[in-house]
Amino acid sequence: MTTPPAIDPTAIPSWTVGDVTVHRIDEILLPPATGPWLLPAATPDVVSHQAWLRPHFADDEGILHIHSHSFAFTVDGVRVLVDTGIGNDKERANPAWHKLNTGYLQRLTAAGFPPDRIDLVILTHLHADHVGWNTHRVNGKWVPTFRNARYVTSRVEREFWTGYDMEEARRQMFRDSVIPVEEAGLLDLVDVPAEGAEAVPGLRLIPTPGHTPGHIALELTSRGETAVITGDCVHHPVQLAHPEIGACVDIEPERSETSRRTLLASLAGTDTLLLGTHFAPPTAGRVVTHEGAYRLSPVPADSH
Repeated sequence: MTTPPAIDPTAIPSWTVGDVTVHRIDEILLPPATGPWLLPAATPDVVSHQAWLRPHFADDEGILHIHSHSFAFTVDGVRVLVDTGIGNDKERANPAWHKLNTGYLQRLTAAGFPPDRIDLVILTHLHADHVGWNTHRVNGKWVPTFRNARYVTSRVEREFWTGYDMEEARRQMFRDSVIPVEEAGLLDLVDVPAEGAEAVPGLRLIPTPGHTPGHIALELTSRGETAVITGDCVHHPVQLAHPEIGACVDIEPERSETSRRTLLASLAGTDTLLLGTHFAPPTAGRVVTHEGAYRLSPVPADSH
């Protein structure tokens, strides 16, 4: 088994979209067992038939490379963070996420986005690996990390979990990473219609339900250039070749597949940059048609 490159703690990969520079804020490379668990239909045989996945997105044995990271950028003068990863010191049932101690906040600050200068945190959905840095521990208490920001997610998303019979691990995640933000009065719930909703000029929330009922992706536009941040509508580039492959944690698998197919079809053959929330480096690329489906044509990042 080949090992993907470890996260470089000094690198801040970025891509330019018009006047906007999108920074990837790395958290961790997830362990090899993540792929078979998360995308069980992406077997080594399936992966091996897509040579373009190697070496960046899978190894020679068909094991998927999966990352946890956020994206940070400034648009229309607003400093935005998209998803907040797993977080440090959190009690998690998943051993790969349990009690992490990463340099995420240091990398965020080095990118020019210290926590107290973030204006807007957009949460594509409320899963543990997307909300963890919403809070950090201060004197034994979980408090909002981005104290001067508004946190935004879909109203459908939050209301779904309100009525959901959560297992203890999920209740723990809400207690330490969602409820403190609500209690601080920082969480805004947004209605996201089919045509999307503008968060700020140049940034649109796109409904991509299925992974969770209120899941959203993001469309960033500047000076005629466009990028889309996937969230978990697409976990891994293998799903471009096989949009029917879903995640074991999809709440509505058929709806998730529909959202994925609709999104990919809209991007295929365009200049829109696709930024994968869990895509290993090079993380970004353009969607092109390939063998009756799609593949990702990578666009390497600049590192600073």
